[in-house]
Amino acid sequence: MLKNKGTLKRVLSLVGKYKILVFISFALAIVTVVSQLYAPILFGKAVDLIVGKGNVDFPAIEKIILKTLVVIGITALSQWLMNLINNRITFRVVKDIRVRAFRHLQKLDVSYIDSHNHGDIVSRIITDIDQFSDGLLMGFTQLFTGVTTIVGTLIFMFSVNVKISLIVVLLTPLSLFVASFIAKRTYNLFKKQSEIRGEITTHIDEMTGNQKVVKAFCQEENSQTKFDGINDELSKYSLKATFFSSMVNPCTRVINALVYAGVGVFGAIAVINGRFSVGQLTCFLSYANQYTKPFNEISGVVTELQNSLASAARVFELIDEKEQTPDTEKILENADGSVEIEHLDFSYTKDKELIKDLNIAVNPGQRVAIVGPTGCGKSTIINLLMRFYDPDSGVIKVSGENARSFTRKSLRSNYGMVLQETWLKSGTIRENIAYSKPNATDEEIVAAAKLTHAHSFIKRLEHGYDTLIGEDGGNLSQGQKQLLCITRVILSLPPMLILDEATSSIDSRTEIRIQKTFAKMMQGRTSFVVAHRLSTIKESDIILVMNNGKIVEQGTHESLLQKNGFYAEIYNSQFAVE
Repeated sequence: MLKNKGTLKRVLSLVGKYKILVFISFALAIVTVVSQLYAPILFGKAVDLIVGKGNVDFPAIEKIILKTLVVIGITALSQWLMNLINNRITFRVVKDIRVRAFRHLQKLDVSYIDSHNHGDIVSRIITDIDQFSDGLLMGFTQLFTGVTTIVGTLIFMFSVNVKISLIVVLLTPLSLFVASFIAKRTYNLFKKQSEIRGEITTHIDEMTGNQKVVKAFCQEENSQTKFDGINDELSKYSLKATFFSSMVNPCTRVINALVYAGVGVFGAIAVINGRFSVGQLTCFLSYANQYTKPFNEISGVVTELQNSLASAARVFELIDEKEQTPDTEKILENADGSVEIEHLDFSYTKDKELIKDLNIAVNPGQRVAIVGPTGCGKSTIINLLMRFYDPDSGVIKVSGENARSFTRKSLRSNYGMVLQETWLKSGTIRENIAYSKPNATDEEIVAAAKLTHAHSFIKRLEHGYDTLIGEDGGNLSQGQKQLLCITRVILSLPPMLILDEATSSIDSRTEIRIQKTFAKMMQGRTSFVVAHRLSTIKESDIILVMNNGKIVEQGTHESLLQKNGFYAEIYNSQFAVE
C-alpha cells in the first residue's frame, strides 16, 4: 500500500529509538480497543434483559450500566495517555530529523549551497518536515488503534458466530485493494507537490529579499506572472493529489456498508431461526461497524502517509548529500603567515577550466594584492585559501604544511575575512560585531568600532550598540553594514587577513581613514587584498596580476608600471577618458 519502502524503513529506524514509548503506546492501544469491544457485549446483554413489556430486569441492567461507565472511563483514560505518548514520539522524531538535517547542512560543501536554490533547502528543513510530522502523528494515533481494533474485533466476532464472521472477512480484501490502488497513484503526486512547494518558497524568498531591485527595474508584473505560473502548477498537483486521496474514504465506505448490510441480513435470518438472540445481533452489528470503521481511518492514514513519506524522502535526499571531506584532528595554532600555492588546478564545473597550474609563494607579514578582470579567478583563490572549496589538484600550504592536514575550523580561525557582500545576522549591533569573538568585552567592541570609524554612526542610533537589526541590516546603508563587517574582523585580529573589495561600498573620505586602520592592522600580518580600485593597493609588497585563471605578472606597483604590460594597461584604463 505504501510506495518507497526505503523511506518507510528509515522512518521506522528513527522511531525505533523510542521503542519503549512505542511499546507503551501499543499496550495502551490494546487496552483502548479491548475496552471498546467489551462495551457491545454489555449492551447486548442489556438488550436480552429487556424480554418484553413489564418483564425487564432493572437491577441487572443497573449493574451493566455501572460496568459500562467503568469501561468508558478506562477507554477515555487509555486513549488520552496513548495520544500524549504518540505526540511525544512524533515530536521527538521530528526534532531528531530536523536537527540531523540542519547539522548535515553545516557539513556540506559550499558547492552544494552554491548550486541549489536556498528557498528549496529552507522548504525541505521546515515545510517538508512539518508535513512529515502531521502524517507521522496521524499514523501513530490511528494506525495502532485501527490495526488492534480489526484484530480484536475478528477475535470477538469469531467467538460469537463463525459463519457471519466469514462474510466480514471475505469482503475485507476489496477494501484493502481499493486503498492500495489509489495510494500508489497519490505518492508521486504528493512528491511533485512538495517539489513545487520548494520552488514557490524559493521564488518568494528571492523576491522578498530583492524587492528594491524588482521595483527599480519595474519587474513586479513579471515576478507576479512567474509566481502565478508556479502557484497554478502547485494547485494542479495539489488538486490531483487531494482528489485521488479523497476517493479512498468513500470507496472503502461503500464496501464497509456492504459488510454491515451482509451482517444485518444474515444475522436477522439467524435470529428468526432461533440461532441468535437479539442482543447478540446488536452486539454483532456493533462489531461489524467497529471492524469497518478502522479501514476508513487507515485508508485516510495511508493517504496522509503518502504525503508524509514524499516529504520525508526530500529531507533524506538532503541528509544523503555527500559531506565535505572529513577533517583531520590536527589544529593550526598561531599560523606564521607563510602561504604557498603549488601547481594548483581548479574549476567549479569539470567542463569549464578556470585555474590552471597556479603557483604563489607568500612570506610571513607580506601584503599581497590580487588584481585582474572580472572572472579571472581572484575570489576563487579566496575560496580556496579558506577551504570553502578544495583544489582539483595541487596543494596549498600554510605555515609550511598542507592546509588539508588541519581542521577547517582552526584553519579559518587564522584568517580574518571581509567580503564585498556584507552579511549581518538578526540581532543587535553588539552581537554582530562580536560574531568573530563571542567573549569580547564591551570595551573591546567599542575600541574596534572606533578604529573603523563605525562608533560615530552607531552612537547616533536610537539604542546605540543595542539597536536591533534584521538579517539584511535593516535601515543601515550599505557602507554602514560594510563598516560593521570590517569592525567584526578587527575585533578578532587573526594572523592572516583577506580583504575582498572590503571598502567598495564606503565613501572616499571614510575609505582613506579605514585604509590607515588597515595599514596598522596589516603590520606583521599576511594580507590578501582583492581590489578593483588599484589606487588602494599601491603600497602592497607584491601584486599578483591574474588573467584567465593564471598569474600573468607579479611585482610591486612601480615595477609593474615600468613593465608597461597587462597591469599598466588595467591601471591606466582607470584614468582613460573617451
